Amino acid sequence: MAANKKIITPDFEPVTYDPQYILMVNQLKKYFPIKDGMLSKTVGHVKAVDGVTFNLKRGTTMGLVGESGCGKTTTGRTILRLAGEKTSGQVLFNGQEVYDLSNKEMRSLRTKMQIIFQDPFSSLSPRLPIGEIIGEAVREHNLVSKEEFNDYIDKVMDDCGLQPFHKSRYPHEFSGGQRQRICIARALALNPEFVVCDEPVSALDVSIQAQIINLLKELQEQRNLTYLFISHDLSVVEHISDTVGVMYLGNLVEYGETGDIFKNPLHPYTKALFSAIPIPDPKVKKERIVLEGSIPSPANPPQGCKFHTRCAHCMEKCKHEAPVQKEIEPGHYVVCHLYDE
Repeated sequence: MAANKKIITPDFEPVTYDPQYILMVNQLKKYFPIKDGMLSKTVGHVKAVDGVTFNLKRGTTMGLVGESGCGKTTTGRTILRLAGEKTSGQVLFNGQEVYDLSNKEMRSLRTKMQIIFQDPFSSLSPRLPIGEIIGEAVREHNLVSKEEFNDYIDKVMDDCGLQPFHKSRYPHEFSGGQRQRICIARALALNPEFVVCDEPVSALDVSIQAQIINLLKELQEQRNLTYLFISHDLSVVEHISDTVGVMYLGNLVEYGETGDIFKNPLHPYTKALFSAIPIPDPKVKKERIVLEGSIPSPANPPQGCKFHTRCAHCMEKCKHEAPVQKEIEPGHYVVCHLYDE
């Protein structure tokens, strides 16, 4: 070995694959460079995802919640390798490090990892009929023979609440709820194991939201799907999720079983979020926790705990020392100095 060769060691402790988890994310970071000047020199980084860790069991749903701009969508896209190269960390899918795969290996893995985008209209090509939109990737990956192709697409559409005569129509001819069903059918046509649902109901009416959520749950039971459900609607997340992760400024500040998180929120940020959930009873008054100030810039986050600038329980150590993840009760993790021993 050359004397001047630099050995780069990872800034995280690698995890060992556990077969019960379809997805293991360990200290995942995704920074975007900030360019400035005539030479476009990098003068800083936007820390969109800054050390996210969680495990996702097969056939379950994990909800990922937080304010706009906290890094939820970037986390999902980075896991799927849709946001360029990761900055650091591990993404193990069925024991494989996603970022170690070649282009050819990643191409075959694409059928197992899919995404449902937030805006169903902009994610559908206006120039293609629905049958072609749903079947394009099926044909590209040679999942079924030419003789079986039409029947296969009809079956997928029927599973998602669409009719065979819809195949010749174009996206603009459908309502918002129908377009989201088309997006779901496009993702499920590849028979995936894991689906990132990126706010799939945020652009829909409340009544249509319920239909899409119920459809996703039915398809999960039928196909043993695993979901990462990204949303800012806590009521929807409580309904569909088995586990919940709460994100703030690129970090996962609390993570645990849905029942534990909603019955006993630990982090001050989680408590503030949950206090904003409306109660359908005009006689019940709920104390609202109002956070002061705005979210700091991810390009220049505060030292110590990132939430200390808005936290009513801020202590001196919060301003200088970043808290570490602690397991307060079995499977319930929090990142906060309030729970230091």
